[in-house]
Amino acid sequence: MDREKTVRPFGWRDKVGYMFGDFGNDFTFLFASTFLMIFYTKVLGISMGLVGTLFLTARCIDAFTDVTMGRIVDRMHPKKDGRFRPWLRRMCAPVAISSFLMYQSSLAGASMTVKVIYMFVTYILWGSIFYTSINIPYGSMASVLSADSDDRAALSTYRSVGATLAGLIIGVGGPMLVYTTDAAGNQLVHGPRFTLIAGIFSLGAIGCYLLCYFMTTERVKIAPTHHEEQVSFKETVKALVSNRALLGIIAAAILLLLASLMTQSVNQYVFVDYFKNKEALAVMSVAGILPMLLMAPFTVPITRKYGKKEVGAVGCILGGIASLLMFVLQVKSAAVYIAISVIGYFGFGFFNLIIWAFITDIIDDQEVRTGKREDGTIYAVYSFARKIGQALSGGLGAYALALVGYDSTVQVQTAEVAGGIYNVATLVPGILYIGVGLCLIFIYPLNKKRVEGNIAVLKERREVSYE
Repeated sequence: MDREKTVRPFGWRDKVGYMFGDFGNDFTFLFASTFLMIFYTKVLGISMGLVGTLFLTARCIDAFTDVTMGRIVDRMHPKKDGRFRPWLRRMCAPVAISSFLMYQSSLAGASMTVKVIYMFVTYILWGSIFYTSINIPYGSMASVLSADSDDRAALSTYRSVGATLAGLIIGVGGPMLVYTTDAAGNQLVHGPRFTLIAGIFSLGAIGCYLLCYFMTTERVKIAPTHHEEQVSFKETVKALVSNRALLGIIAAAILLLLASLMTQSVNQYVFVDYFKNKEALAVMSVAGILPMLLMAPFTVPITRKYGKKEVGAVGCILGGIASLLMFVLQVKSAAVYIAISVIGYFGFGFFNLIIWAFITDIIDDQEVRTGKREDGTIYAVYSFARKIGQALSGGLGAYALALVGYDSTVQVQTAEVAGGIYNVATLVPGILYIGVGLCLIFIYPLNKKRVEGNIAVLKERREVSYE
């Protein structure tokens, strides 16, 4: 007990450590979100329709694996190093290895049957099993590193900064290494480099996960629930379905991921096939990241003053308007396209910085209303919803490109197809970002006043133990 009271206070080490966790996540996740569809279509020559089907199929599997993983971590008794942290050291190698296996360019000459089977097996192994087994505990961990609302907002910000830094490496280095230019100025994919880059990023992911494990400390002590007191899965689902806050953030998250991930994946085609400028693609990656880095120091004071819901809604609507403006203008200059995009990033980018703090607020709200603390299950339900958004973004992007006539059997697309790609990349995300803001305004109920009230109630109900 004395040892528990001498635990290191929450501070910069926890925030930086938690940042490294999402850095590790995005070495595999963001690389897949940005380049996996390119690898499947331009290296392996698999059709857009099959790729979209893969993403949707995997998300159906995630309906079971995500929630199952959430239930596992909720039911487990904490170990010496916590309830959630141990999963980082257990699963860092499996998730990294399975990610590397997805990018095997040596299969380019195999039969289509072999390539499609390999695509399905490796992608589901990575995303539905190993990534789930590390991402659910990692995300749930934020609620036990500190009970303070500002600390949790800071953790969300640092997590987003970690993802942003990974995006900087992947977004800038990826296009420069993956693409080569032919004599006519067309951007062609270099298959073998994909495998090399995937291997490097997988090693980076392992290192980042271990840094997260060693630098963070679980502080909020929740008494283990005895087996006979645990509610059934059916009762849990019923309680979550009645949770308006969770439903609101799920709706917002699905629309957000549809918009942001679709933009990331389709932008590859916009800059390569429409602007024919891989260098501008690298600039776009940097330009999209800088607004988030500039805003990061101000997230806690701004959300403390105005509230997460309030700031997030305004930002997303402004970002949507910027995207729709690009659709209306039909810009021909990559520089103008990037400049308007940056304006949008200042809007919805702020919401991205604080989005993970919404989940800890929802976990608190659920405990206040029901008396049950289910960090892992709530995070798992939210994670599954995000994966639905990820799948739909990949599937919608793939189907939309197929609809405008994209031909995966050739490296150079027609001008008509390139124009269709541009329209997909601007109109659809613009509508979706505005939808995110409307979900926060009209569905999500946890405004600034209610969040502060929940924190006060929970402080009265339990003690936060410090070792």
